[in-house]
Amino acid sequence: MSKHYALVIDDERDIRELLTLTLGRMDLIVETAATVAEARQRLAERRYALCFTDMRLPDGSGQDIIALVAAQYPETPIAMITAYGNVDAAVDALKAGAFDFVSKPVDISVLRRLVQTALKLSEEKRAEQTSSSGKLIGDSAPMNELRATIAKVARSQAPVYIAGESGTGKELVARLIHELGPRSSAPFVPVNCGAIPSELMESEFFGHKRGSFTGAQTDKDGLFHAAQGGTLFLDEVAELPMHMQVKLLRVIQEKAVRPIGARAEVGVDVRILSATHKNLARLVELGSFRQDLFYRINVIELKVPPLRDRREDIPKLAGRVLERLAKDNGTSPARLEPEALKALLSYDFPGNVRELENVLERAVALCENNSIGVGDLRLAAGERAAGVTAEAWANTPTPPAGGSHAEPRQSAFAAEPPEDEGFPSDLAAAVAETERAAIMKALEATRWNRTAAAKQLGLTLRQLRYRLEKLGIE
Repeated sequence: MSKHYALVIDDERDIRELLTLTLGRMDLIVETAATVAEARQRLAERRYALCFTDMRLPDGSGQDIIALVAAQYPETPIAMITAYGNVDAAVDALKAGAFDFVSKPVDISVLRRLVQTALKLSEEKRAEQTSSSGKLIGDSAPMNELRATIAKVARSQAPVYIAGESGTGKELVARLIHELGPRSSAPFVPVNCGAIPSELMESEFFGHKRGSFTGAQTDKDGLFHAAQGGTLFLDEVAELPMHMQVKLLRVIQEKAVRPIGARAEVGVDVRILSATHKNLARLVELGSFRQDLFYRINVIELKVPPLRDRREDIPKLAGRVLERLAKDNGTSPARLEPEALKALLSYDFPGNVRELENVLERAVALCENNSIGVGDLRLAAGERAAGVTAEAWANTPTPPAGGSHAEPRQSAFAAEPPEDEGFPSDLAAAVAETERAAIMKALEATRWNRTAAAKQLGLTLRQLRYRLEKLGIE
């Protein structure tokens, strides 16, 4: 088995010698450079399994080296060597394409773990890219750009914030980032932050000790422990109540958790990916999401395009869905008639890929002779004109929730009446009527699918049920 080469770029002789000695003991052949110019020459002459670069160099900066490697040698993992406590420089390096950083004075145990991660990333990158090629369906420009971005951020250990409307495939993107990265053999743990009751969140995330509260009959490991060495995906992160935002921020900063009832913190090694269909930056402005946490989880932002922005992918997506449905049902795939395909291409899909799957599953059940016509699709007319898209709900300005987090944000019901109508004589009745109209519009758009309607309205299913009962909607 051939040995791996490593390149160390630092103008301090002591650092170069320390890293050369340490990496040599890890069976690496180490070459060094003291300047940007020397580093450029070395990189042009040989392919390295990993690189280390100092932040400050006599004829430039480590950022220059990182940019060069990201552009010309993307298969080579590179880490930044920073001064202790220089968080801004580390974040800038991660954004530029570095996969990790190490602080001076160099901790040997941290360095060893970083090298192991980098070597694994370098060796598995090509095979992982090949295996993942069929998971994101579509050849449109937005999808090709998304794949390229995923390949880049997968090399890094920086937190990634995945933005996109409901149904666009944010969890699939998160899984691909995990699978293409050096943590692929470790657990990928997805958690829907809106599905955990507020009073149970701390126990679910951090675990608890036996007897720490009523009902704690045994020790329990939390989600961070379950994701040890791997990736924790925080879906719908905007739903975290404020007290959990504070605790999550500390965990990310300290890389340690304290289970309920424990006396000491326990170190964790977890990469954080997060996502929401809501406008998180807007929630920060409104005070319902912590700004410091936003910057911690949003080191790299990745936007997943809605289906209406990549319509050319619809035929291929539809074909895959019909093949899957046929396999599940033990039949041959249904065929889309030309007019039905034309209808799909002209439809805006406010529910994105998830709605496309729902439409086709219904059409397969309703069609005759395994041939899907326009009538079998039962698409709502003028869907986009109705304005019931996830993006509309996510971007509607709403006041921050006060006190309780049970009813977080009523984005769809915050619209003001037109000026020419004057002020309503009965404010409660006017609000109820606006609320009723928005709910009815969403229910009609989703064919009375309450789960889909709740997602479009930015509500949990439980919140929608409460409103239906309150307004007397059957």
